[in-house]
Amino acid sequence: MNQAEVGKLMNQLRFKVQPKPWRLRDFETQNRGHRGRLVATRRSVTALIQNERLELAHATGVVTREYTERLLQEAVMHGDKHKPTMELADWWLKDKSLIHKLFKVLVPRFQDMDSSYTRFFHGPFNQSLDISSPKNRVIVELKGHPFPPLAYSNITPNRGLISNVLLAEARREARLKDEYTKVETR
Repeated sequence: MNQAEVGKLMNQLRFKVQPKPWRLRDFETQNRGHRGRLVATRRSVTALIQNERLELAHATGVVTREYTERLLQEAVMHGDKHKPTMELADWWLKDKSLIHKLFKVLVPRFQDMDSSYTRFFHGPFNQSLDISSPKNRVIVELKGHPFPPLAYSNITPNRGLISNVLLAEARREARLKDEYTKVETR
């Protein structure tokens, strides 16, 4: 079996994953290797399932999103009757009441979703003088949560601003000029 066929045996995540591992700096699990990194990520995954929105350091947020997506995808695909999925949920979720939430609340919410189950926002830049504190913050949230929605303020243009009015008029004039020149050349 070649590499392309092996890739079809595993389910693919619904967003792009960086092939290199992220360098996480967690002083509690420092010098504990891959197991320590997973234990640190496990706390974040549990907190994300519990609270449905978290603010984290950039690298921790990316890794938490990847593992949470994988857990949710396995739960949606196989359900609570699948023994490996239950073992996976049992390990990742430290609070055992969250296993019930995963299968009874989140799986029905994400059952018909064809995109990723989480949203990822870049938070405000932390202007701290402390070198050890993470500067780039991100917000990771589950889709369909009961909180007010987050959105970037520059996504929806404000047509009333003077710069937007002037640009719209310049575009309109350029379009009319192009149409006029096309009519004259015919």
